Amino acid sequence: MEQYRYVAHNQKGERLEGNVEAVDTRQAVNVLHDRGLVVVKLTPKDRLNPLSFFFSSIHGVGIGELANFTRQLATMITAGLTLTDAIKILEKQTENEKLAKVLSGLGRDIQGGFTFAAGLSRHSDIFSDAYINMIKVGEASGTLDKVLTKLADTLEKQREFQGKVKSAFVYPIIVLVAMVAVTAIILIFVMPKLTDLYSQLGANLPISTKILISISKFMQFFWWLVLLAIIGIIMSLRKFKKTPEGSYLIDSFMLKLPVFGGLIRNTSFTEITRTLGALVASGVPIMESLRITSEVAPNALHKDSLVRAISIVEKGTPLSVALTRDPLFPPIIPQMISVGEQTGKMDEVLEKISHYFESEAELQVKNLTVALEPIIMIVLGAMVGFLIFSIIMPIYQLTSSISAQ
Repeated sequence: MEQYRYVAHNQKGERLEGNVEAVDTRQAVNVLHDRGLVVVKLTPKDRLNPLSFFFSSIHGVGIGELANFTRQLATMITAGLTLTDAIKILEKQTENEKLAKVLSGLGRDIQGGFTFAAGLSRHSDIFSDAYINMIKVGEASGTLDKVLTKLADTLEKQREFQGKVKSAFVYPIIVLVAMVAVTAIILIFVMPKLTDLYSQLGANLPISTKILISISKFMQFFWWLVLLAIIGIIMSLRKFKKTPEGSYLIDSFMLKLPVFGGLIRNTSFTEITRTLGALVASGVPIMESLRITSEVAPNALHKDSLVRAISIVEKGTPLSVALTRDPLFPPIIPQMISVGEQTGKMDEVLEKISHYFESEAELQVKNLTVALEPIIMIVLGAMVGFLIFSIIMPIYQLTSSISAQ
C-alpha cells in the first residue's frame, strides 16, 4: 500500500486536501470517488532520491517540444482520435525521454479516472498553471480540440519570440567567451614564460606590465578560487532571487538598466498580455485568468501590480481602471483593455497588445545588436592593445638600450 496526497472538491464545491492509502493511483481515485469527492490532484507522498531527481531533470522538456506535443495532440483530437489513443501515439513518437515518461504516466492516470487537467497537474514542472486551466475549461465545455489549438498557437508564438531574443545575443556571448578564454590562456601559460625572460634580461618593467604579471601570478595559483567565486556568486544570486525580497530587488534593478531595462519591460508585458489573452479566449473567468497570469508573470514588480489589480477588480472596478492606477503599466495597456471591455472582445484586444509589445521588443533587440557590435570591437581592441603594450614594451626598451650602447 502507498500513501497519496490528494486535492479534491466535495459535492458542495469545497476544496479538500488530505492523504489516502491505496495500492495504486487507480484505486486511490476510486476510494475518493466513493467518498463523493472529485479528484483534482493526486501525488505519491514518496519522494524521489535526490540523485535520481537530478539526473532526471537534466533532460528537461523545452517550450519547443511542448508546443509540438500540443499541436500534434490538437490535430489528433480534431481528427477524431480518443485522448488516450492520441497520448499513446505521441508517447511512442517523442524522442524526449522525460516527456515520454510523463505521457506514459498521463495515459495511465486518465485510464484510472483522472481528468486530463488533473493528470497534467501532477507534472507542474512541465505544464504551467495557465496550460492546465485552459485544458480544464476545454474539457468542461467540450472544446478541448479548440483549446489545444489555441494553446499550440500561443506556445509557438512564445517560442518564436524567445528564439529571436536569444539569437540576438549569440554573437556577443561568443565574442565574450572567446575574449575571456584568450585572456586566461595568456595570463596562465604565456605570461609566466615572459616573466622569466624579463627577469633574466633585467628589464625595467612599465606599470602596465607589472599589473599584468601580478594578475598572471594570482591566476596561476588561485584560478580555482576565481572559478569558485564565480560559481558561488551565480548560485547565491539564483538562491536570493527565489526569495520574495530578492526577486523584487533584482527585477527592480533589471528594469532600471539602460537599454536592457526597456527590453526586459516589453518582454514581460508581451508574456503577460499573451497569457491573459489566451486564458480569456479559452473561457477562463477573468479573476482566475488574472490570478494565473500573476503567478506566471516573468517580473516580480509586474506580478505585484497584477495582484493589486486583482484586489481592486474584486470590488467591482473594471480592469482598465485598476491598471490605470498603476504607474508600472504604460497607458496603452489600460486604454486598449478599456476598448475590449466595452466591445466584449477582450481576448482579441489582449492579443493585439501582445503583438504590439512583441514588435517593440524585437525592434529593441535589433537596435541593441547593432549597438553592441561596435562596443564589443572597442572593448576587444582596448584589451588587445593593453596586452600587446604590456608584453612588447619591455622588450622594446631592452632593444633600444642595447642599440644605444
